[in-house]
Amino acid sequence: MSAELIHALEQIEKEKGIGKEVLIDAIEAALITAYKRNFGSAMNVEVYIDRLTGDVRVFALKNIVEKVKDPATELSLEQAKQFGPDFEIGDVVEVEVTPRKFGRIAAQTAKQVVMQRIREAERGLIYEEFSNKEDDIVSGVVTRFERKNIIVDLGRAEAILPPSEQIPGEVLNVHDRIKAYVLNVKKTNKNPQIFISRTHPGLVKRLLELEVPEIHDGTVEIKTIAREPGSRTKVAIYSKNENVDPVGACVGQKGSRIRAIVEELRGEMIDIIRWSNVPEEYIASSLSPAKVLRVDIDEENKVARVIVPDFQLSLAIGKESQNARLAAKLTGWKIDIKSESQLRAQIEQQLFEKPKTGDEKESADESLFVDETEDKE
Repeated sequence: MSAELIHALEQIEKEKGIGKEVLIDAIEAALITAYKRNFGSAMNVEVYIDRLTGDVRVFALKNIVEKVKDPATELSLEQAKQFGPDFEIGDVVEVEVTPRKFGRIAAQTAKQVVMQRIREAERGLIYEEFSNKEDDIVSGVVTRFERKNIIVDLGRAEAILPPSEQIPGEVLNVHDRIKAYVLNVKKTNKNPQIFISRTHPGLVKRLLELEVPEIHDGTVEIKTIAREPGSRTKVAIYSKNENVDPVGACVGQKGSRIRAIVEELRGEMIDIIRWSNVPEEYIASSLSPAKVLRVDIDEENKVARVIVPDFQLSLAIGKESQNARLAAKLTGWKIDIKSESQLRAQIEQQLFEKPKTGDEKESADESLFVDETEDKE
């Protein structure tokens, strides 16, 4: 051990941000264990490292007693006077017991401690960095597959993309670069565990914020998102500025902005919906790309009946009811979709099945009586 150690610790402090004193304290604590392990000492010892020269000294702590029973831990008053005239019974004396070959052990121990502390500090920095990125997106490269998990290299750390957070049908290969949403970061004894998602609605939200400046600066606000990963997503947006068209801002010139997001999500369709505080307007917009003729709402039961042209019925409902399902999820309303002809048939059936009133029955009886009289004549 020498002044080179102190210089090295100062460099580590500058580069890694680990305090020199913290490292020296850790080395001293480790050297106590190393001394006892190598020299089989049962005595209480302290290790001191000179902050200027780096020299290491080991001291045994001995209690001053009238009669010595254990020389390893006790010292007589007469012996203590050799170290200073002011000692009394009950005091503790530090007696240097530094072994001759302790320098080599000290250097090896110091190296191990420093490396361990550097690893711990780096793990701490990585944890801090990525815990601050929870609910944000990161970019990484697919490196390998472990069972059904996909491991993604984020640069300073690796992230886990579990099967439940993978887009159904999406095929990823090693070296593919992807963007993902950070779900959570867990601190462990080793490197932090970072869990990411490709299915979370927050991924679409953050991609829109990156691609659309009007969303990033707050002019356009994302109200709600309904997503079926790998298939379709509906996003309800609202413009705080009457002069800014929220749909146009998100779609971009010739669809350039939305196209970039669709490509990142491997072809997942994205419908941009204009949000409205008028339920009828909002529900009608939510069924895009279908055109809606009329919306009747039952506010008490949160049910909306939507009428669409006959040729738009399948489009409004969508394949396997996906469009209607996403619209209901987006708006929070239960949506009943009917075509014009279905509505007309329902109205006719209701009229036909409507029970006749007393006047109607009497009128029917009179007409029958007249008919019978005429027949007799």
